[in-house]
Amino acid sequence: MKRTHQPKKRQRVKVHGFRARMSTTGGVKVIKARRLKGRRRLTPTSSRRYR
Repeated sequence: MKRTHQPKKRQRVKVHGFRARMSTTGGVKVIKARRLKGRRRLTPTSSRRYR
């Protein structure tokens, strides 16, 4: 039997990436809150690039 988590980089970026966050008002609030908290990484993909 296969494990439930089958990671895909592109799918992860589409849902949780920086561009996805910035496209909604709630997402912008998430980024803002993480900046205020001083997070090193704002999103799982902020420093890497996937297509």
